[in-house]
Amino acid sequence: MVGIIMGSLSDRKVMQLAADALTELGVSYEMEIVSAHRTPERMLEYASSARSRGLQVIIAGAGGAAHLPGMVASLTSLPVIGVPVLSSNSIDGWDSVLSILQMPAGVPVATVALDGARNAGILAAQIIGASDASLAERLDAFKESLKEKVAVMNEELKNQLGY
Repeated sequence: MVGIIMGSLSDRKVMQLAADALTELGVSYEMEIVSAHRTPERMLEYASSARSRGLQVIIAGAGGAAHLPGMVASLTSLPVIGVPVLSSNSIDGWDSVLSILQMPAGVPVATVALDGARNAGILAAQIIGASDASLAERLDAFKESLKEKVAVMNEELKNQLGY
C-alpha cells in the first residue's frame, strides 16, 4: 500500500493524479492531509507508524516551502517520493522544487516534476513492483501501452500533415 499525503486540501487536485495512477495499476493507497507546519505531531505519528500500518512507499506533496516530504523522510526508512506543488504563495514553483530536491546526505527524497503526481504514483508502483511479480507484469503492460499511444499519435500527425 502507498500513503499519499499532502499539506492542505488545496493540494488534492494535483495529488489525485498519483491516486489515479495507482488505481490504474491496481495498487492500494490511503490519502490524508498531514501538514508539516500546522500538525507536526500528526506528521511524526504518520511517518513513524507508516511501516507498521503496511505502507511500502509514501508520496508527499506540498507547495511553498514544501517541508513535508523531507521531514517525513527523516522519520521513516520507507522510500518517500516528493511532489512539489505549485501553490498560490509559490515563487513559480521553484521554492517547492528546491525544498524537496535539496535534501541533506542520508535523508533522500525521490523528487518528481512540479505538479508531477502522476509520475509519483507510477514510481511508487515501480518501487513496489521490484518485489511483486504481478505488479511488475501490470507495469510492463502499462509501459507497452505508452508505445501504442505514441504510434497512434504519430499516425494522427501524419494524417494532419497529409502524408
